[in-house]
Amino acid sequence: MKKKGLLIVISGFAGTGKGTLVKKLLEHYNDSYVLSISATTRKPRKGEEDGREYFFKTKEEFEAMIEAGELLEYARFVDNYYGTPADYVLRRMEEGRNVILEIEIQGALQIKKKYPDTVLIFVMPPGADELERRLKGRGTETEEVIKARLKRAGEEAGYIDEYDYAIINDDIDECMETTHRIIQAAAYTPDRGQDFIDRLKEELKRFQ
Repeated sequence: MKKKGLLIVISGFAGTGKGTLVKKLLEHYNDSYVLSISATTRKPRKGEEDGREYFFKTKEEFEAMIEAGELLEYARFVDNYYGTPADYVLRRMEEGRNVILEIEIQGALQIKKKYPDTVLIFVMPPGADELERRLKGRGTETEEVIKARLKRAGEEAGYIDEYDYAIINDDIDECMETTHRIIQAAAYTPDRGQDFIDRLKEELKRFQ
């Protein structure tokens, strides 16, 4: 019997390495995981293709998807919509693939409310000083932006308790293996195998 895949949401502060974590999971366990593709109303950048990086939609198309309930979650950033099409994700899960979403806390909690079986994983730095060091080490942002990101991290920390798992990214390879083990174990909790358990209980009645 093919086991249905899990829906996994990975979030974390800017600078925790969550993007690298997702990339490594997809590279090392490409038979187990598939990355969800988001829909957006922003214009494609050079080299981007519809259905690969994003599903590119007009504002009217996106709002029609919202109205029809076709999105697992969505948000609006700087005049553009971003969201997760339900059909793409649910089809992959039916194929037995574990679908990974790397999204913000707001979207993660939206999805958990709609689909309680979703596995929420929050990636944390070893400490606040290390988070600041990593942000500065990227060399891509101004001091003002870094301060804003650190302030936001303090606000986002209040939501960590809403997640199912919180892992520390001190060593990226160790973090990847820990995340993979968590997901593998989560697939075998009784609530995620309820259909089979109910059927087994019914079958066993004939022995009573």
